[in-house]
This record gives sequence, C-alpha cells and structure tokens, in this order.
Amino acid sequence: MEVINYFTISFPASSRNESFARVVVAAFAAQLDPTLEELNEIKTAVSEAVTNAIIHGYRDRCGEVVIACSLRQDNSLEVIVKDTGTGIDNLEQAREPLYTSRPDLERSGMGFTVMEEFMDSVSIQTQPGQGTSVTMTKRISAGEQGGNGKN
Repeated sequence: MEVINYFTISFPASSRNESFARVVVAAFAAQLDPTLEELNEIKTAVSEAVTNAIIHGYRDRCGEVVIACSLRQDNSLEVIVKDTGTGIDNLEQAREPLYTSRPDLERSGMGFTVMEEFMDSVSIQTQPGQGTSVTMTKRISAGEQGGNGKN
C-alpha cells in the first residue's frame, strides 16, 4: 500500500524518553483521525516496544532506539521500533505471557502480549548480539466510523 507520510527519529535508550516516543507517534497517527481508544492502544503498544528496547535491549549500556512510522493510503499506521542491543535469544519464549528476562526489575512479562492485543499485526526480527526490530501495524477505523467514532 502506498505510503502517504512518514518519519524516523532516534533517541537515547533512556526510560525518560518512553513518554516522548508515545506522544510523537500519537501526534503523527492523529492525521488518520483515530478514535480515542485507537489512539490509546497505539500509545500503549509503542510504550511497550520502547520499554522493551530500553530495559531488555540495553541491559548494561545506553544505546539508541529508532522509531520509523508511516501512514498508508489504506488508513493504516506502521510503527517500527528498533534497537541494536542484545537481541532475543529465544523469541518464542519471549512472546509467552508472563515471561521476562528481567525478573530483577519486577517486569510483568506482558509487553509482546499487549502489543499483539492492541495492534492488528506485530512482527519481530531479532539477532542475538545485534538487536531487535518490532514492526506493528494498525488500521484506523475513521473511514468506517466517520472519524473519532462519530457517525
């Protein structure tokens, strides 16, 4: 599907930047006239992906998180969150609800589950020692509901 707008940003993998990431993606997604529920789902999924990159990708160092977003002609949003950190040794295990590689930080282990619940599709590419890329897409219902859920 044809891309109608896009952006790419990068920032230090610091927890103080998680809220920045959610706001930037939400502001960009607003061009598609999402409902408040859709917008909150996008923000939550982005928070989970960015937090995973910060907490799990860069355990002992501060790296960089890159977010690439695109809006598509079919009224969908694609969000890619990348890190060049440790990667995921066992992706199948990492996608299991309640699994966390950081129990020392009292993590819930629900990050991928939340992303998959709130987005239409989630795909993960990872290479141990080289990082992880999470691609999430969401179709916005504005065209079906008349924008912001109003008829």
